[in-house]
Amino acid sequence: MPSLRSCLITVYFRHKNIFTPPFTGELDVAKERADTEAMAKQFSPFSGAECTSVTAAGVPAEWIVPVGVTTQRCILCLHGGTFFAGSINTHRSLAANIATAAKVRALLIDYRLAPEHPFPASPQDALAAYLWLLKQGIPANCITVVCDSAGGALAVGLAVSLREAGKPMPAAIVCLSPALDLTFGVETWKTNAKSDVMLEFEKEKAGVNLYLNGTNPRHPLASPLYADTKGLPPILIQVGSDEALLSDSTRFAEKAKSGGVDVTLEIWEGMQHEWQYAVGIFPEARRAIVRIGEFVREHCP
Repeated sequence: MPSLRSCLITVYFRHKNIFTPPFTGELDVAKERADTEAMAKQFSPFSGAECTSVTAAGVPAEWIVPVGVTTQRCILCLHGGTFFAGSINTHRSLAANIATAAKVRALLIDYRLAPEHPFPASPQDALAAYLWLLKQGIPANCITVVCDSAGGALAVGLAVSLREAGKPMPAAIVCLSPALDLTFGVETWKTNAKSDVMLEFEKEKAGVNLYLNGTNPRHPLASPLYADTKGLPPILIQVGSDEALLSDSTRFAEKAKSGGVDVTLEIWEGMQHEWQYAVGIFPEARRAIVRIGEFVREHCP
């Protein structure tokens, strides 16, 4: 049963959407990026962390180190934003909260965004940052890749690329409300269209089209649902029951499990897209972050 606070937030967004004109035209990327940055300012980390800018093999990044953390274990954070929005600023609090719960460091990267840099720029940046961590002397079994939304395609695609190149895999992957099928063919884009108050089909489709720039949406590094999952590391997936992306998670989990992957799929009742952000607002977010921390420590001791 969803908490009262989470229900109230859903009602707020439902009413807000009633008075928001539906998306019908060309995507205003600058406005969408600004709106994402503005919304992110409403969230803050639970505890203090030291943030240091770095360049990871040419990719702008930031080390986020919670107070008291000295381990070399880390999470590589690949943010969401439909491949055209999102940044270190928008995801600093989420990365810091997960790092604090897991008692590790976080490397949050600013991968290149569409439309200026369409596919495969962002997967290339994710791979470059991961290999940079290895060159820093951090063993692969001390790295967990954490992603949300569009970052899900990057994280699983990263593991596929590493496997194909014969490179060491991360200890685990954590996917929050991941986008894993850019064909938009999964059933919950229709069945959860009314329950999902966060994602609008036409706007998400427009953003993905900018990113793909003519690439086949079934390319395995764009849509990991169509990739060979054999040999991937353990994966935790958290997704809300009311999300349009629910079937991305359920179908991928089924496929990965059939390929021998250790997949933990958690479907959280009544939750919306990326509810884990709202740790200061409702209890489900706090519980989700705690659970992520447990998973990371279990697979990356």
